[in-house]
Order: sequence, then structure tokens, then C-alpha cells
Amino acid sequence: MFKTARMRKIKIVTLDKYVAPTVNALYEQGLIQISNISDSIQQDPELAELVTPSKATAYTGKLSSLLMKTSAISELLGNSLSEGHGLKDKIMSFISPDIPVPKEIDDLDTESFIKKAEETINQVEAKTKVIEGEFAALDAETSQLQSNKSLANRLKNIDINLALLQDSKYTSVTVGRINVESSSEIETELSKLTDELSIFMVPDDNKKTSVIVVVTLKDYGDEVYSTLRKFDFEKFDIGNVEGTPQQIISGAESRLQTIESERGSVNKELKVVAEKWDDEILALKEQLENEKAKNEIYAAFVQTKDTFMLEAWVPANDVEKVEKLVESSSDGHCTFETIEIEGTDDEDVPVLQKNPRYAKPYEFLVDMYSPVRYNEIDPTIFVAIMFPFFFGFCLTDAVYGAIVSVIGVVLLRGMGKTKKSMNAFGKILIMCGLWAIVLGLITNGFIGDFPERILGIRLPTVISAVEAFKHPDTILIIAIAVGVIYTNIGFILGAIDNLRYGNKKEAIGSQLCWFVLEAGVVLLALGFLMPAIGMIGMVLGGILILACVGMLIYANGAYGVMDIFGFMGDILSYARLLALCLATGGIAMTVNILTVMVGDMIPFIGFIIAIFIFIFGHIANFLFQVLGAFINALRLNYVEFFSQFFMSGKNKFEAFKASRIFTKIKD
Repeated sequence: MFKTARMRKIKIVTLDKYVAPTVNALYEQGLIQISNISDSIQQDPELAELVTPSKATAYTGKLSSLLMKTSAISELLGNSLSEGHGLKDKIMSFISPDIPVPKEIDDLDTESFIKKAEETINQVEAKTKVIEGEFAALDAETSQLQSNKSLANRLKNIDINLALLQDSKYTSVTVGRINVESSSEIETELSKLTDELSIFMVPDDNKKTSVIVVVTLKDYGDEVYSTLRKFDFEKFDIGNVEGTPQQIISGAESRLQTIESERGSVNKELKVVAEKWDDEILALKEQLENEKAKNEIYAAFVQTKDTFMLEAWVPANDVEKVEKLVESSSDGHCTFETIEIEGTDDEDVPVLQKNPRYAKPYEFLVDMYSPVRYNEIDPTIFVAIMFPFFFGFCLTDAVYGAIVSVIGVVLLRGMGKTKKSMNAFGKILIMCGLWAIVLGLITNGFIGDFPERILGIRLPTVISAVEAFKHPDTILIIAIAVGVIYTNIGFILGAIDNLRYGNKKEAIGSQLCWFVLEAGVVLLALGFLMPAIGMIGMVLGGILILACVGMLIYANGAYGVMDIFGFMGDILSYARLLALCLATGGIAMTVNILTVMVGDMIPFIGFIIAIFIFIFGHIANFLFQVLGAFINALRLNYVEFFSQFFMSGKNKFEAFKASRIFTKIKD
């Protein structure tokens, strides 16, 4: 529970004729993490002379090509099925997503599977390519019509057939827009080029620019354009349009409406194809991804003429299962070497956490900080206990907590069915909400002071001694006490790690000294408060405090004394629990006061405004306080607790395992 799963490194050798079924069996069971054996081979020169690095199989390229095609088809069909879905459909997909029904598939060899995949893709493409061609033609026509319409809008003040503005065999026509103030200078400059030209200018509606048309002989076309470019000239490309601007605009709008209708018909055709083939394509895509992964993994092996060797990480409890699985799939034609890694440099060993079911979702929060290092303490169980408690302490409102729990249930029963992260987050929110409900009920947090201020009743669950706004001092004492206990647990874990690695000096200066300091402070306090202990307690307390200072100087030098302030900061940081508790209740109380005041003071519409203030005020407070509770609950774990002992790792155990969401192998 507090340690990660013990790992072993295993080397497996089998004949080349059995490597495919062996890889397939290992992939379906997902018991190992395959590593690149070439790194190990380089450290063993004798073995390096006997083997050569393996390569991905010859099927890999074909599988990649088929996967790209399938992904494109899947995206096309998926977009078609989701088109037209409104907000309600999106909300329902979040609250109650469709759960895929796995399709039973045959366990085929790679070559047979590729043939079957090609047949399926060809069948679907025979329908989708025609439809895609229709879409492409409609898109191209739409683009051209929109371009023509844009041109016609620019030239709408010229009431002529725009085909007349196209170049001819002997003439060049330059059309564009210029600034009005430059028109005289432009005419002067153009007239210097040749007498064989005609200039027409038509003002735009804004009176600041004009459309200019310059007609000249073909030989002078480039010179005309070069001259116009000196005057901030915007050229229009006339193209092959025909008709007056108004005719072009009218015709384009009419045709665009027709195209939308035609596009709707094509979409209906595509939707029929999607409804028939979407599940098949999703299953095929998953199969291709799995098959590609199996064929690519060969690049991590080494081989001889007749054998293959692979190296993998396996949990110690699964070593026997793996050996039996390989023996079965290779008909006994295999050998194993299991390597013990305990006591070696274990920094690169992948980590597989093994936590009870309750704590499992909180691995997500620990991983947000850093992967746990192999053979080190896994703090997940502590986070599973304290994170919801800290969250509830910060929120301390029963109704707000109930809403958080409801959101957790929605996540769990909705997206949590298809996504592990949402499942974990849903369970975390449920527990956070439950703690907020419990602590809210006993500290008189129920939409602030709603029961007493608006309903005129007092909650029977309230414990007067811990009522937040009457006894904040008690809440502060509880928060600090929790902080001392939780921080001391961190010190104990850190000391265990340091002593295990022989870092006695580090243990003295970073963990053990604080127990001495705490004991000294307790004895000093008892000496002041209890006459029976009196001077003895104060003297012993002073001695222990001085001993702590000596331990700090011994371990960290003279500046080590400054660590006392860091220790005090860590403990006092837990006072944020009181601050957020009061912030939640205080803002909620303010909203309630404003609600009552507005309802009483403003006639007629006061009641409506009061409802508005109540609803939106509490929504805003809820959002801010939930965010604050989540962040600060994380902080108390990450900064104040983890900093005392946590050692970051590099790798999580990533099993070589098939993804089976849309498919399952026939029995």
C-alpha cells in the first residue's frame, strides 16, 4: 500500500517461428512493459557479437497506410453523425455517453488481417469517395461564386458587363481601386506613358476611393500597372465573369442557396453510409492500431538467424504468469532469465502503484505532481485521506458540498464510463463534497447562514464549539493541529528514507530536529500553564530547543538555523484552512444579507431582484470557493507534505497491452 509493486527484469528467447504468437499473447494479456534491449546488449560485448538488432516487420508500412486511410474515413463518418447536434445533445453526451458495444473479431495473423482490412476499406471508399467528390465539386463552385460575388460588390457602381473588362488580343485592361486624392496625379503619370490609353474612374460609396479602369494597348499593360503601384493601387482580377455586377451578385446568391440544398442531400447520403459503417470502421481502426503496435515492437528486440530475444519489465507477482504464457504460446520452445534489481540503481525502473480501491483515483493527483520513484514511499493513501478533508475544510458548506458531490456523480455515471481520468475525478469530487457536507453541517455552513437568516431555524447538526463565525479560534487550533500531525507524518517518512539510504546527517537536519523542537515547545508551554511542572518544564523545554538549534547547525551549517522559519511557515500555512472556511461562509452570508435587504427595501420588483442576487451571488461564490478549495488542498499536499520526503521518479509502468474498447477476440 505504501510501496510500489516490486519489479523484475525478464529476458525471453524463443524461436522465430514462435515469436509472433508469443508477442500476440503478451500483448493481449498486458503483463509486461517491453524495453529496448539494444541498450543492454551494448553493455555486453560478447552477447553483442552473437545477435543483431531486429527491425519492425515488413507489414508495418502497410499497416500505417491503412491506419491513415481508416482514420480519415472515421473522421468523415463521425463528423457526419455529429452534424446537426445541438447543445442538448452535447450535454447528454457528457451526462450519458453512448457506451461502445465491443465487436467480436477473429484472431487472424497479420497478412490475413491486412487482406480483410483492405476489403473493408475498399467497400467503404467505394461509397465515400463518390460523396467526397461531390463535396469537393460543391466546395470549389462555392469558392468561385463567393469570389465572383466579392468582385461584383467591389465593382457594383460600374453598370457594364464585366466581361468587357477582360484583356483582348490587342488590348490590356487594368482594373482596381485608388485613393480619390491621387486621381489627378495618376492621370498625369499615365498620360506620360502613351496617348493610346483610356481612363475611367467611378467613385465608391465612401467617396474616399474610386474604381479605376485603364484600357491601353497590350504593349503598355505592364507599364500601366507599374505606374499605378506607386499610388497605393489595389488591383482586381476580373477572371472569366460575365454580366453586370448586380446580375453576378443575384446569380451567385441564388446558386449558393441551391448549393446548400444540394449539400444537404449529399450529407444525407453520407449519413446513411455513416450509420451503416461507423461502428465497423471504429473497430477496424482499433484493430489496425493494435496490429501496428505489435509489428513495431520488433524493433525493440534482437535476433540471431533462428531466434528472437526481448527484454521487459514485469511485476514480481506476474513473473510466473508471464513464463507460463510464453511457454504455452511457444510450445515450450523458449528460455527465460529473470534479473533481480533490488539493491541496484533503480532510478529508471518503471513504477506500478498498488493502492486499495478507495485510494486508486488519487494516483491521478499524485501523478500531477510527479511520478513516484521506484522502491520509495507512495503517498497516494495519505492524499486519498487528507485531500478530500482539506477540500471540505476549505469549503465547509453543506449545500455547496452536495453540489460538488452531484457533479462527481454525473462525471462518474457519464464520462467516467468511457474515460479513466473522468472516472477518477468523479470519485474524488464525491468524497470532497461529502466532507464539505459533514463539516458544513457541524460548523453551521448551509448556503452561508441561510437557515437562520431566511428560514428562521437553526440546524440541529451544529456543534456550537466549532461554529465557524462564533469560535474561529477553535477552527484555527484544529487547522494548526491537523497541520502539525500531517507535517510530522511527512517528517517520519522523510527520516525513514534518509536513514535507509544512510543519509543520517540529512535525517537529523531535515526531520529529526523538528521532533526535538516540538517537544521543547510543548514542555515550555506546559511549564507556563501548569504550576506542577513549572520551572522543570521550562528548563527542559529550553534545553530541547537549544538541542534543535545545535542539530540544525551540525547538519546544515550556521545558516541552518534559518530553517526554523521555514518549519514555522509550513505549520502556519495550514491556517489557510480557517481563512477559506471563513471566506466561503462570509461571502455566502453577505449574499444572504443583500438578498434580504433588497427584498425588504425595494417595493414590487424587490422580490425578483432579490432572487437574482441570491442565485447568481451563490453561483459566483460556489465557483470561486470550489476552485480555491481544490487548489489549496493540492498545495497543502504538494508543498507542505510532499516536500518532507517525496522522491520523484521518471517512468510509470506502461504495459504492452491491446486497446479493446470497440473490439474483443472471439473465444
